[in-house]
Amino acid sequence: MSAKPLSSGTPRTELTVRGLIIGVVITLVFTAANVFFGLKAGLTFATSIPAAVISMAILRGFKDSTMQENNIVQTVASSAGTLSAIIFVLPGLVMIGWWSGFPFWVTFGICATGGILGVMYTIPLRRALVTDSDLPYPEGVACAEVLKVGGGDDAVAASAESSKSGLFAVAAGTIVSALFAVVVATKVFAGSVAQYFHVGDRGGASGYDFSLSFALLAVGHLVGLWVGLAMLLGALIAWGWAVPHYTMLAAATGAAADMAQAAWGSKVRFIGAGTIGVAAIWTLAKLVKPVISGLSSAMASSRARKAGQGSTLPRTEHDMPIGIVGLISLLCLLPIGWLLGDFSIATGLGSHLWLLVIGGLIFVVIMGFLVSAVCGYMAGLIGSSNSPLSGVGILVVIIAALLLLVAGVKSELSGDAGKGLVAFALFATSVVFAVATIANNNLQDLKTGQLVDATPWKQQVALVVGVLVGAAVIPPVLDLLNEAYGFAGMPGVDPARALAAPQAGLISALAQGVIQGNIDWSLIILGGAIGVALIVLDAVLGRTTRSAALPPLAVGLGIYLPTSTTLMIVVGAIVGWYFDKRAERGPKPESTKQLGVLLASGMIVGESIIGVIIAAIVVFSGKGAPLALVGDGFGTAAIWIGGIAFVAVNVALYRWVARLGRTSAAA
Repeated sequence: MSAKPLSSGTPRTELTVRGLIIGVVITLVFTAANVFFGLKAGLTFATSIPAAVISMAILRGFKDSTMQENNIVQTVASSAGTLSAIIFVLPGLVMIGWWSGFPFWVTFGICATGGILGVMYTIPLRRALVTDSDLPYPEGVACAEVLKVGGGDDAVAASAESSKSGLFAVAAGTIVSALFAVVVATKVFAGSVAQYFHVGDRGGASGYDFSLSFALLAVGHLVGLWVGLAMLLGALIAWGWAVPHYTMLAAATGAAADMAQAAWGSKVRFIGAGTIGVAAIWTLAKLVKPVISGLSSAMASSRARKAGQGSTLPRTEHDMPIGIVGLISLLCLLPIGWLLGDFSIATGLGSHLWLLVIGGLIFVVIMGFLVSAVCGYMAGLIGSSNSPLSGVGILVVIIAALLLLVAGVKSELSGDAGKGLVAFALFATSVVFAVATIANNNLQDLKTGQLVDATPWKQQVALVVGVLVGAAVIPPVLDLLNEAYGFAGMPGVDPARALAAPQAGLISALAQGVIQGNIDWSLIILGGAIGVALIVLDAVLGRTTRSAALPPLAVGLGIYLPTSTTLMIVVGAIVGWYFDKRAERGPKPESTKQLGVLLASGMIVGESIIGVIIAAIVVFSGKGAPLALVGDGFGTAAIWIGGIAFVAVNVALYRWVARLGRTSAAA
């Protein structure tokens, strides 16, 4: 028998110690997974829905659990899908050779202070952008629907069955992908199917690399068919035209793999960077008008509503008091100022100490609030996962670098001091970017809370807790991954093992380009021209077809990322599209599709966590392949065995989830 719904003024179980503990544990796991996967694929995955499903399954064993308590758990855990996006900037300090690793307290300070500022900055925007706005908040609404289905005090037998099925889907994806990753680490299964070859009679080369990765396939499922096809187009531009072209121009000799990788690393990645930059800035530019008009109209509506209301607000309108918001914001600026000052001295810019500290704080305060408003609105308009955070990072780092030059620090442009100036620009950008990542998610969570009758200030406290936990997890995980794999483009790093970290590479290259002028701008310009052509093509498709799209940002990622990342994402996009089409023939297509999403989320989590664990084993053992059971001579057999197993297991998993969806619908 379900409980009677409570009014917004009735107290209920919501912000609890057990809910925070569950949220913290999920945050620890999902943050580590997101850091690994974001560096590998250039994408992070939303954690709110998987966290909500896991929470519902756990809290169902407690008689006094509620939908609002489940909401607190997913609010804490959602920081794993957002704060971990700091990897789009922070690894740049290692890529330029300024850091050799990620110092814990400095990295923690950047993530924690920037993240908490992101929470504080979006609190005054809640009524304007959530309560009094008609923004769709697609992910926030979806998460609210999941919470209602599994629902605490309003639960029924059918919703219990649905919640159980969702947990099964997440668990199955996690376990299977983790086990497959372990077998790959033993070398009994190959991790990829790759081939490189010479092209033409003028010394050209190209190739392909299919990574046998459950996580990459799952990302393709989540991003959808057209994003996957756009990434395929990018891969074709890179490896079908650019790599053969530049290898022919170089007239080099040697192994096809070495030639192709050299051309891709030194030439083609910068073309991709130009495409990503133009596409990201265009995406932001399209949102300028709706951001300005939306904010102004929503705030005007909020002021009008406030003028006519009494002093008593329902529980669902209780934000964190503005005085506390202001105090916490000021307290955050103190460690930020210290971090900026300490970094200034470390970079050899001590003669400009006060200019850099005061100017840096003003930059963080103003740019932080601006990106909070913009990212909050973008998240409401197109969803947190689709919000072009990389475009925000590009704009912020360019502004930071230009301000350093305009402010008179341009005398320090040579040697280590020049590198230090680039490092400072990246450092200041990383603080603002931490603000942006949380602001990109916070209002999405508050929209979920509005739909499930939650108390805003309790959610805001929960997100601060999630920020602190995520900030503590990110530095050691980054250190492990840096030592075990390294980042693409770094000297002395094996390109076959290196993590792509595409956004961090792009943003650090732009910082160097603005300050030191040491990149080949012709490649960036060529990539930008490709981006412009893609923007036009996407606009034409949008006007002439109902559902077709070719997101320029996704094409840019396809050019920039190695085929070991892009090709399996393309496969996953096609698999997800086919699964959804088949689901539409069933009795409850949306429920079955949601189970597919949960299965994919589990695949990402399982493989990513094993990746972090194996990285730790690599670091502590000092061996490149500590779990290997067979030698390199087993390679051909491993490719066939691994490839067949990969296909067979995926077919079995998706067929099982489809049956689970039908069973859940019939229950």
